[in-house]
Amino acid sequence: MSEPSRMPRYDVRNDGVGPYAAFYCDKCEREYRSQPDITNTITKDIGRQAAGDFLRRIPLFGSAVADNVTGEDPRYIITLTPQQLDKAWGQVKQYFRECPTCLQTLCLSDFDEKSGFCQDDSPRGAEIAQAQAEQAAGIAKGIANVFGLGGAIKQATEAAQRAASATTARCPNDGTLAPPGTKFCPECGTGMIQPTVSRCSKCGADARGAKFCPECGTKIEQAPAPAKCPACGADAKGAKFCPECGTKIV
Repeated sequence: MSEPSRMPRYDVRNDGVGPYAAFYCDKCEREYRSQPDITNTITKDIGRQAAGDFLRRIPLFGSAVADNVTGEDPRYIITLTPQQLDKAWGQVKQYFRECPTCLQTLCLSDFDEKSGFCQDDSPRGAEIAQAQAEQAAGIAKGIANVFGLGGAIKQATEAAQRAASATTARCPNDGTLAPPGTKFCPECGTGMIQPTVSRCSKCGADARGAKFCPECGTKIEQAPAPAKCPACGADAKGAKFCPECGTKIV
């Protein structure tokens, strides 16, 4: 694991126990904070009180000398020396990576550790996008189940899948969908199954894959299974799988 060559953006804060730095991811703005030097703050505070009380008892110039000796109260400092900043960066830099393409300093959430690039420049972009989509779908499904909507979402998903199958060409091997008229699967080269136009026997309307006519409500009779294998063209002889190549007959 290579360390970032530079610090990301930062600002210095103080919550009353000493200054610290907050470093920001160049992409998502997530912040990572260093720890203030509380021990040093307490030590200085005790020393300031002891020295200040003693020096202020000196007539005439006691108060002025006390202010110069004790220095600025660390509880109100909102700056860091270069050495303190380097120490603060050392506390959090393990949470950052630098992309060799865009040169941004990013948090781990926006970096692909496997490829060594940020997620936008990673050669695994498609894989990452798919994983994120599956994760989002899982979260949505979990929320739906909590509110008792899992069944409704499942029905809607199945209906959408049926509608897509009825209007697109489909690969019998891996299920890839493509525009009507596509002869071979763009993923595996298998012959595509073209969508069948099912029309209502009563009014002639396009059923668009529905079980009942959307115009008059008549039940749509499903077309019989094809007698030929969509992959190799062999006679299926009524079997569910092609006797020549094993492709499922749909």
